[in-house]
Amino acid sequence: MAQSIPLENDALNTSLVSRQGFTITNNHGEKIVSLLHETGSKKLVILCHGFRSSKEDEIIVNLGAAITSKGLSVVSFDFSGNGESEGAFEYGNYWKEVEDLHSIVMHFSKQKYEISAIVGHSKGGDVVLLYASKYRDVHTVINLSGRFALERGIERFLGEDFLQRIKKDKFTDVTDRKGTYRVTEESLMDRLNIDMRAACLSIENGCRVFTVHGSADETIPVEDAFEIAKLISNHKLHIIEGANHCYTKHQEELANVVVDFLTSNKVEDVTAVVEP
Repeated sequence: MAQSIPLENDALNTSLVSRQGFTITNNHGEKIVSLLHETGSKKLVILCHGFRSSKEDEIIVNLGAAITSKGLSVVSFDFSGNGESEGAFEYGNYWKEVEDLHSIVMHFSKQKYEISAIVGHSKGGDVVLLYASKYRDVHTVINLSGRFALERGIERFLGEDFLQRIKKDKFTDVTDRKGTYRVTEESLMDRLNIDMRAACLSIENGCRVFTVHGSADETIPVEDAFEIAKLISNHKLHIIEGANHCYTKHQEELANVVVDFLTSNKVEDVTAVVEP
């Protein structure tokens, strides 16, 4: 079910690209707010944001502009509990976000679009990989800085004694630059129970997967990208030298390598892999 939302033109639009918002209801009855950048092409790329982010994230906006400039249509959206979408924010929700993405895929497939690729940054990178491990309806997946070892990186945000506090109180509150959010024991277990190794091994060979990672990623170590690359057979890895987790100084290079992959016909067409 989709509801059109009128939007004013802005600087992102060109004479060839129209911009229209939609709400799509997920399987929990929550409204997922999405944004279609329509070029006239029925080939569609879906962009997925990261943890506590939204479709307005700089990476998502810049990728959308770069991809539509090549004639492909683009959809970006807010996962449930994030941005403008309904639902409660949860620390985990990996598989729920997979289902949010599936709702987007199903909606636009019914509108006769060809889903050319799904692209995710950070947590969104994990979501698109998990999606490919469960569903077989999208054959190009681009993982930007996704995490392989989900048990790592938690102390940085929750503190060294996070497990004891959560076991005692059943939750802990975390404050960052975006505000305060609650991590419950259930949501923490949701993350810790995700097996990215099994997911990567479950992706069919007919699905072409591209992983991009910054060599200077301060949030998710570049080693995670090499672990993912070892497990997915139809896979290409590209390391952007000097790039951090958000590609702050490498937005153009990121957009270029993503567009190159999207417009190539096979994994081997993309530029060289940097080995560890």
